[in-house]
Amino acid sequence: MGVPVRQQIAVGSYLVKQKLKGVKKYPLVLMLEPLFRCNLACAGCGKIAYADDILNKRLSVAECLAAVDECGAPMVSIPGGEPLIHKEMPDIVAGIVARKKFVYLCTNALLLKKKIDDYTPSPYLNFSVHLDGNQLRHDSSVCQQGVFDIAVEAIKIALAKGFRVTINCTLFQGETAEEVAEFLDYATELGVEGITIAPGFSYEDAPDQESFISSQAAKSLFRGIFSLGKNKPWRLNHSSLYLDYLAGNQQYSCTPWGNPTRNVFGWQKPCYLLADEGYANSFDEMMASTPWDEYGTGNNPKCEGCMAHCGYEATAVSDTLAHPLKALMSAIQGPKTEGDMAAELPRRYKSS
Repeated sequence: MGVPVRQQIAVGSYLVKQKLKGVKKYPLVLMLEPLFRCNLACAGCGKIAYADDILNKRLSVAECLAAVDECGAPMVSIPGGEPLIHKEMPDIVAGIVARKKFVYLCTNALLLKKKIDDYTPSPYLNFSVHLDGNQLRHDSSVCQQGVFDIAVEAIKIALAKGFRVTINCTLFQGETAEEVAEFLDYATELGVEGITIAPGFSYEDAPDQESFISSQAAKSLFRGIFSLGKNKPWRLNHSSLYLDYLAGNQQYSCTPWGNPTRNVFGWQKPCYLLADEGYANSFDEMMASTPWDEYGTGNNPKCEGCMAHCGYEATAVSDTLAHPLKALMSAIQGPKTEGDMAAELPRRYKSS
């Protein structure tokens, strides 16, 4: 597991406190989205389809830090858009670090070499660099040649300067287990702290709808990947039970409140991935007014096929707290790659 002990202890303490207080719905990671503007136009992205007046909006430093305080989650992920475009991003990150929250600054790394001296290495700051596989696969995914090489150079620079660095990898249709395993070998050799990996979510507004992978195909793919990865030193930045879920061995429902989203429109209902379900003016209002039972696997056609870590990692973490021995055995043995898969959750909605 590619997570430092300091972070494991801090997050573990937070989780135990929530359990002791009897809190049923609590955030694990704040998805802080200060802008939608990006310097890439990936065919599988639904975040850049807004008009220019929306793409030009920014959350201020004060708004970002207020969201961090209001939410109270121990970790903050800053996606986008491309966060490094935001001129006040160094101040936003510094404010989060000062609060001793663990911040994952997600970036395609095109600007990282130029901007890196605006940041200071810290155990609370991690550059999460987006790489969707080896050179040909990644450059095809982001619809621009040369991006992979720029990102790899930036990763090496960040590591040399003492920054924490992880890789965020999204899988799409047409991947093979061999290709992904080769990429994970390469990423591990780069020396990054960990690798986040998950199937892509089928954004309704994404230009390319053919590249998204079904949940059944994703589970088969991950079984092949994990079979090839046995006894390899991959540092996957996930709980053991989430990895077991990706391989089709756990029947999990989504925990959308585990990763609440604050962006330029407000607090997004119900999660980071569904952008047309409404917004609230505060975290408390979002938690109280969202009809949670209407979302997630089996509950909503928009959620069909989703296996994203922003929805299911929190479920796996809750399962870990409830069944620590099961989680320990999963961590020791690795995901099961043969035999029957767990049954799919039944649909509570009518197919169109």
